[in-house]
Amino acid sequence: MAQYSTSDLSRKSGDIIAEALRRPVTITQRNKPRLVLLSIEDYRKLTARGDTRKAGRLETMPDALFEDVKKAVSSYEQEGDET
Repeated sequence: MAQYSTSDLSRKSGDIIAEALRRPVTITQRNKPRLVLLSIEDYRKLTARGDTRKAGRLETMPDALFEDVKKAVSSYEQEGDET
């Protein structure tokens, strides 16, 4: 991935934007990565694959899954007792 500083960004913004349209670009500040500049197409691809997990409530959890969770918690507690 191409890398530019924030100083480069202010001086060469056109070149950096052109590069970011081809592939993601890292923007550094004080030699540390701070930002990634990428095309809208790349951004949409990333967000389309986003987190598909859903939050739920114990009251609505299927019984079989709830039993699995209880077993996992019990197993975790037993491991903690052994240390």
